[in-house]
Amino acid sequence: MSEQEQAYVAEAFKSNFVAPLGPQLDAFEERVSDYLGEGLHCVGLSSGSAALHLALRIAGVGPGDEVWVSSMTFAGGIFPVNYLGARPRFFDLDPASWTVDVNILSDELERAAREGRLPQAIVPTDLYGQSVDLNALEALAKSHGVRLIVDSAESLGATYRSGRKAGTGGDAAILSFNGNKIITTSGGGMLVTRHKAWADEARFLATQARDPAPHYEHSTYGYNYRLSNICAAIGLGQMAVLDERVARRRTIFERYRDALSRPGISFMPEPEGLRSTRWLTALTIDAAVVGVTREDIRLSLLEHEIESRPLWKPMHLQPLYADAPYHGLGVDERLFERGLCLPSGSDMTDDQQDEVIERILKLVVA
Repeated sequence: MSEQEQAYVAEAFKSNFVAPLGPQLDAFEERVSDYLGEGLHCVGLSSGSAALHLALRIAGVGPGDEVWVSSMTFAGGIFPVNYLGARPRFFDLDPASWTVDVNILSDELERAAREGRLPQAIVPTDLYGQSVDLNALEALAKSHGVRLIVDSAESLGATYRSGRKAGTGGDAAILSFNGNKIITTSGGGMLVTRHKAWADEARFLATQARDPAPHYEHSTYGYNYRLSNICAAIGLGQMAVLDERVARRRTIFERYRDALSRPGISFMPEPEGLRSTRWLTALTIDAAVVGVTREDIRLSLLEHEIESRPLWKPMHLQPLYADAPYHGLGVDERLFERGLCLPSGSDMTDDQQDEVIERILKLVVA
């Protein structure tokens, strides 16, 4: 927390809007919209998964439709496809960016167009705080008439080429303010869209789809997905320190990279022109070179009460999606096998980070 959240929360209590609406929620949506620019519409919601669920429904996704998704993603970035009865098709990563491989996606879109089986939507993931290739993906989606919904849950504060901010792409983008993100509302998310009609429909569906009437009238079903005004007040305080937090995460990444880079240890790349938030510092370990595996390092750190984690397990390897189609060369599989996320919290001290570095260096072959 910064030192400003309590003041905003106090204002929310004073306003008596202890509900999923109120002046702090309106202000939070406006603050994020101003930060992102481009005249975007923001709808505060209870989670990033709720935002994706609404975006997919508004995009027309329904039972039997295909949704094409980055395979290396968090479960919340795919489960809404199941909620709607749709079917996922998974795609590999580009080793130069660790985001969805646009060439593989393009080839499969051409094939699907010839065969009359285009997806209803494409959902690429901004992995570990790095934007996907927005220009290329937007051009592909437009050329095939497919909706593009960008999962930017991990990347608020990142920039794409020419300073364009992550979270501004496609027909809609998804943000998350879960407790593990760079800024948080304790729990929460946001749908960001350039289509006012999408924002209006999202607000309608997120508040139980209540039709205009003095009584409760419903012509379709909705959800209880709106963000609490109290949580939005926390978000207002957090937005004030977003860029500072991103700068700190990048410093943490650079200290790890400078201390640990050597044959057999590689860090997540950052393509020219992009600026990742470095939400988590992610690296890969080649056991044949450094003499220890990713798991050796993870377990050794855990013995000293230092938590680290493997990269996301690709969804096409999950039991739930064992029968789902997958397109790629297994880049994501190899990253999962060798990849590790190191402690990266914005409030991590240099001394704490030095301990992590020293314990890793004791394990690897010089």
